[in-house]
Amino acid sequence: MTEGTTATDSPAADTLVARLEQEGDIAADYLEGLLDIADLDGDIDMDVEGDRALVSIVGEGNDRSLQRLVGQDGEVLEALQELTRLAVHRETGERSRLMLDIAGFRARKRAELAQLGAEAAEQAKSSGEQVKLRPMTPFERKVVHDAVAAAGLSSESEGEEPQRCVVVLPR
Repeated sequence: MTEGTTATDSPAADTLVARLEQEGDIAADYLEGLLDIADLDGDIDMDVEGDRALVSIVGEGNDRSLQRLVGQDGEVLEALQELTRLAVHRETGERSRLMLDIAGFRARKRAELAQLGAEAAEQAKSSGEQVKLRPMTPFERKVVHDAVAAAGLSSESEGEEPQRCVVVLPR
């Protein structure tokens, strides 16, 4: 379950991993109930990456039924993630930063956004001017910020939700 974690000798790190695994277990139970109610088939995978629990619902092969749980542009997925975080909060009394993926949507989106961030960084480097991207969700902005940093530039978010966007800064 914790393939993304590394063994440490730190009791604090062990406690964090145990807490995140508990979040994953609570989320899995909640999501299994949801799948049963919706009469959908899906397997639930759990992992711990950094300081957050990752929970994924995966289907068999080209199972299109899970796409209903993703919705247009991931809107249903975002709502389900918030409901799942609330279920974890109800059980633990602590705020959860759990990340939910369904049918690989977030993984695909992350790859697209990383490419967008790399391209925007290259454009800012070559033009010497700021590059302002379209409005994005917090998840999307984080992925782009990470890609820009990996390209050796910096970026910042500007604006107010839901029109908050990333601006890539030239050197």
